[in-house]
Amino acid sequence: MDRDHNHTYPPLNTLKPVADDVWLVDGPVIRFGLPLLKMPFPTRMTIIRIGGGDLFVHSPTPLTPKLSTAIAQIGRVRWIVAPNRLHYWWTPEWKATFSGADVYLAPRVEEQAGDRIDFPFLRLEQNDGYPWDSDIATIAVTGSYMTEMDFFHRPSRTLVLADLIENFEPAKIPLLTRWLARIGGCLDPHGGTPRDLRMTFSKRKAEFRAVVETMTAWQPERIILAHGRWYERNGTEELQRAFDWLLH
Repeated sequence: MDRDHNHTYPPLNTLKPVADDVWLVDGPVIRFGLPLLKMPFPTRMTIIRIGGGDLFVHSPTPLTPKLSTAIAQIGRVRWIVAPNRLHYWWTPEWKATFSGADVYLAPRVEEQAGDRIDFPFLRLEQNDGYPWDSDIATIAVTGSYMTEMDFFHRPSRTLVLADLIENFEPAKIPLLTRWLARIGGCLDPHGGTPRDLRMTFSKRKAEFRAVVETMTAWQPERIILAHGRWYERNGTEELQRAFDWLLH
């Protein structure tokens, strides 16, 4: 058995319905952290369909032939989004397959990715002015290390985040790294912004608080996270809990 199997959310590379016109895809594990204490991060992509079948692809995971076929049955890939400088790795293979799609990169992705980004792209750094504006709200969370671009699908009241909240289930990470997640403030059921990212975002604390207040005002029903257990219900309450340290 694959040693990473217990860290993931199988079945992998499979479209999983979330709400009308919203799917997620659970991907493989990546390892990130200190050289001798790398934590297994399960990955997750979100796909949203708007209009007559245009697909918005958030934080791409590996594109397998089976997944590509399934995607073709729900619509056409129009926009491929790398929402922060750490969530870009599989973007090139999606662009190679869906050459007609536009790629949008958050600030500093190009710098982080280097020569992996060898194709034209559009910048993702404002809160509006995108072809998906009518259905999906965009909001920038600006930090000193990175800026994360987050999204709210209005019809389904689904909030889509990358690293702003992480929520690692204890049973899915090794004992040695479990305490890191707890200290870092992102161990389920108390998931939140990892403390290192809190520092980078909190250097613009008033702006950060305003972003979270906007997200809370959207009253999300659910929150899809890129790493760990996502929130299928009570999204607004989970958002308020995760950011209680910032809001109060």
